[in-house]
Amino acid sequence: MISDRWSPSAVEGLISLPLESLLTEDYEADPALVHERLRARYGPVAPIDVLGVPVWFAIGYDEVLHIMQNPRDMWSKRVDHWRAYAEGRVPADWPLLALLQADNSGFHDGERHRALRGPWIAGLRPFQDPGSEQAQRLERAMVRHCDDLAGVLAEGGPAGQADLAAQYGRPFPLLVANHLLGVTIERGEEMIEDQWRLLNGPDSAGAYQRLYAALLELAQAKRQRRGDDLPSYMIEAKPDLTDEELARELMMLSGFLDFTGSLICNVIFEAITNPRLRESVSIGAIEEVVNRVALTNPALANLTFRYARSEVKLGRFTIAPGDPVMLSIAGAHTDPRFGGALARDSVRSTRAHLAWGAGPHRCPSQRLATQMCTIAVRQLLDRFSALRFTQPAERLPWRVSPFVRTMSALPVHYEISRSFALTLESAGEPAPPAAKDSAQDSGTGGGTGGLTDEGDARPRSRLRAFLGRLLGSQ
Repeated sequence: MISDRWSPSAVEGLISLPLESLLTEDYEADPALVHERLRARYGPVAPIDVLGVPVWFAIGYDEVLHIMQNPRDMWSKRVDHWRAYAEGRVPADWPLLALLQADNSGFHDGERHRALRGPWIAGLRPFQDPGSEQAQRLERAMVRHCDDLAGVLAEGGPAGQADLAAQYGRPFPLLVANHLLGVTIERGEEMIEDQWRLLNGPDSAGAYQRLYAALLELAQAKRQRRGDDLPSYMIEAKPDLTDEELARELMMLSGFLDFTGSLICNVIFEAITNPRLRESVSIGAIEEVVNRVALTNPALANLTFRYARSEVKLGRFTIAPGDPVMLSIAGAHTDPRFGGALARDSVRSTRAHLAWGAGPHRCPSQRLATQMCTIAVRQLLDRFSALRFTQPAERLPWRVSPFVRTMSALPVHYEISRSFALTLESAGEPAPPAAKDSAQDSGTGGGTGGLTDEGDARPRSRLRAFLGRLLGSQ
């Protein structure tokens, strides 16, 4: 229900209400219980505190879907529509402010958003079309990366211990990013390390600057010499896209890679702890398991803010113009109006969940993320005959984040499969990378860049050293 008029009482509503802090030990331990408590007290929309800032928290399925679909452009993602921000009431050092100020398609509306989203749709299409040569090359590379990572894990012997989050689930998407960007191993490793620091390390500000500079250099190189890669396809789709705009768009890959790695970790966790899911994985229904986990334990639990353009009645409250609303996918999935109709013990699940979003900002890379997760889990469970957590599952640490819900570590005891043991015995070290032309040696190359079948092969010793640098930068 929308009103073109607004009242002073609506503006005062959010800041005058008692606020419950979101990021608490209770929320970290079990968000569903927090959602249930908020729902019982406030209904489908609740006033909360996010790192000291008052925000409306949408946890009702219908409300979250409605805002995502954004009929009549009632909601904006532009931070300058946030009334408290415009009035200078958001501290300059508030931890999430830099993210919300980003100048890319994820934080634009209307025609500007459509103009920047179009190149993403076109650029990703070759990698998401199963019949395309680019997608087939990328799939082979994904399998190879998984096997290389598994091989490094198995260097401790036929049985041992590993952290499947830090040593497998999260690095894998970063390695795949080299193929999408069309860069050489050397340049790609530098960029991956800064992607990792941006998400994990104390040098996140420095990592952001270095990564943006590298992506700007990449955009300039691809404009001069195109390849079979994402930046080149994006330029072809929108030739007037500036190098700076392209670099800012490519910065969004950090979020995609973090989300995909988190989803992989969540599926691994469920496959280890849920015998029925593990059984489904073993008979080949991995994609359905991925969908099920996206429903029951979405890696992106909450989304960045939307801002009301006019006064809106939402749940039991009146949302004033400029009020921020955080959409909770996890909360929407536990809404009895939606989740109550689902069989919680079934592996098969509805496709009506919101893990991929809806409306103008729906995820454009759903198939790619699903494929990466499916391959990563399939290869892991094929290469290891036994995976058991080193401690009770309920004691494993969750990552503290207002947006992402995943384990910060997946420590396991493993046993490698007999077939993988034989493969490792016969394989030895992969050959060094094939010689590249001068453009590729520059680190940003043309041609197929990072999408060749052999040109990105890493000797295992190099991969081991690379993973060590990633872990050391946490």
